[in-house]
Amino acid sequence: MTFELPDFSLAAAELWLLTLGCALLMLAVFVSAQRHTLLYGLSQFTLAGALGWVWWSAPESRSLTFNHHYVADDLATLLKSAVLLLTAVSLIYTRSYLERRPHLPRAEFYVLILFAVLGMFIMISAHSLLTLYLGLELLALCLYALVALNREHPPALEAAMKFFVLGALASGLLLYGMSIVYGLTGTLELHTLAAHLSDPASLPDPGSLTHLAWGFALTFLLVGLAFKLGAVPFHAWVPDVYEGAMTPVTLFIGSVSKLAALALVLRLLIEGLGALAVDWQGMLMILAVLSLTLGNLAAIAQHNLKRMLAYSTIAHIGFVTLALFAATPAGYHAALFYILVYALTAAGAFGVLLALSGEHEAQTLDDLQGLNHHHPWLAFLMLVLMASMAGLPPLLGFYAKLIVLQALLDQGHLALALYAVIFSVIGAFYYLRVIKRMYFDTPTHAATPRPARDLTLALSLNGLLLIALGLLPGLLLALTHAVF
Repeated sequence: MTFELPDFSLAAAELWLLTLGCALLMLAVFVSAQRHTLLYGLSQFTLAGALGWVWWSAPESRSLTFNHHYVADDLATLLKSAVLLLTAVSLIYTRSYLERRPHLPRAEFYVLILFAVLGMFIMISAHSLLTLYLGLELLALCLYALVALNREHPPALEAAMKFFVLGALASGLLLYGMSIVYGLTGTLELHTLAAHLSDPASLPDPGSLTHLAWGFALTFLLVGLAFKLGAVPFHAWVPDVYEGAMTPVTLFIGSVSKLAALALVLRLLIEGLGALAVDWQGMLMILAVLSLTLGNLAAIAQHNLKRMLAYSTIAHIGFVTLALFAATPAGYHAALFYILVYALTAAGAFGVLLALSGEHEAQTLDDLQGLNHHHPWLAFLMLVLMASMAGLPPLLGFYAKLIVLQALLDQGHLALALYAVIFSVIGAFYYLRVIKRMYFDTPTHAATPRPARDLTLALSLNGLLLIALGLLPGLLLALTHAVF
């Protein structure tokens, strides 16, 4: 293998995040954690600079560098931009929460967020099994630490331990699957792997030992991917982590990290192992059906709103998996569109909980009871967010579900489409229950503190964007169509 000097300009955003993240880490040693405004401002400056580098370094055509381990393309540009924008919005939602809790390690929070974003960037632009795994582990280690950040809260420590143990197991299985793939093909690069599998002569004969080895490899890979997505039956960590972690951390895990998880699936399954779609489609179908079923049914029984949104996430991952199961460009486009819409909606939902969190952290249905009496605008925004998650027209969530169903129908999967529609109707119950609590129940607690002005503005833009893009979905559809 000949060594080529890497084109560092393509990875300018990653180098910026690494440099500024290390600088913030060093600065935290000398700056008091009480200077929260400075830490917050530097973090937002880092994200804004990274966004500028992403757009500046975006190539006109797909480009590879670092000996074909790194790819810069339209998918990377879109997902990185979405990650940065959602992370910046998440920090706006989080600011007042951290200001009210001086005992929390704020500097560590911002540093871990920046390095988690760096891990996502590596995953999004990964073009080999090696860089995929490196990005995944960097992200995972940051998330483990973020969940355990509130050391005085025992449920957070318990959730972090569960997350770490199950995450390590899933990472090990994923790595073992990658090692089998490397042993069978002799390559780490995704484009070389795809070229190898596209040759009919290289495909294993059914019943042979090589075919059996590929079956084991795909099984291990799908188990690891399903854990990172939070799909059933590898979902056990999701409700515990969502409930135990601080709401800002839950917001980050439940929205921004899902974009990186989809990038992992697209790079590995679609770009690398697309020729074996017939073999992994059946596994995805099982994951999708189980996730839709358990996610929607379990969410109905939840009183804790964070756990309800956790099971809701599992159900939405079922829809994303159905789109991937279609194994067509339309299906991949639908999965990308759906995850972008879901991430935006989930960020808003957790943002409302942060807006209502004073000294007491809002996380149950009772905390939303009679919200319209105290905060009618927040109640309206939560109504929009819940209705979008339920898939009610004309909100953006309706079109996200619609194009997934269309991708299934185009491939003749009528039964799966009907199954998804039935459980979407079932899932609408727990979203409507939230709306009923806000508008039709009498308040049983005192009014919560007024949220900060920047938080209210960001939430308003978040909710109104769902309405605007729901009325004009072609704007976002055009962006995602350009990728595939």
